Amino acid sequence: MTVSWEELLASIASCERCRLGASRRNVVPGEGSVSAKLMLIGEGPGANEDEQGRPFVGAAGELLTRMIEAIGMRREDCYIANVVKCRPPRNRAPEADEAEACLPYLRAQVALVKPMVIVLLGATAVRHTLGEGFRVTRDRGRFTERAGVFMMPTFHPAALLRDESKKRPAWEDFKAVRDRLYLLSQSQSV
Repeated sequence: MTVSWEELLASIASCERCRLGASRRNVVPGEGSVSAKLMLIGEGPGANEDEQGRPFVGAAGELLTRMIEAIGMRREDCYIANVVKCRPPRNRAPEADEAEACLPYLRAQVALVKPMVIVLLGATAVRHTLGEGFRVTRDRGRFTERAGVFMMPTFHPAALLRDESKKRPAWEDFKAVRDRLYLLSQSQSV
């Protein structure tokens, strides 16, 4: 399914494919550079995101922004999205049918952005992009290549806020992402 950004955003804005659409304040399609080399995918919008219509704007979003800046990038140069585009009630994880209803949107976003690297933030993003056999705690920090795109699972920033011991491994993951982006950029310029 090939669509333009305008068609995709209009489709997401009017979506009623699952029950999450009925309770949303705002749809949260994603934001950032549509030609980003780095894409970050999280679980779904929380209360702040639902209120503002933007991904990762609460405390976890502030931490994510600092992590992006720590590897020498700017948030606006990345593309940030979630598996689901509407807030699950009480910030619960999206249910399988809700994620399945939204995955065509996420796939279209990836196809339009054409990132070199995708960072999968947390279990929901990992499960719905790489598959049920992947686990964040076991597979974090390792790249998996799919259709020429390198994907790396790591901890969700909210998990880092709850458990400080995960910050060091997440930092190592982000440094590996930085290094991979550098190598990929060098190989494209040759």
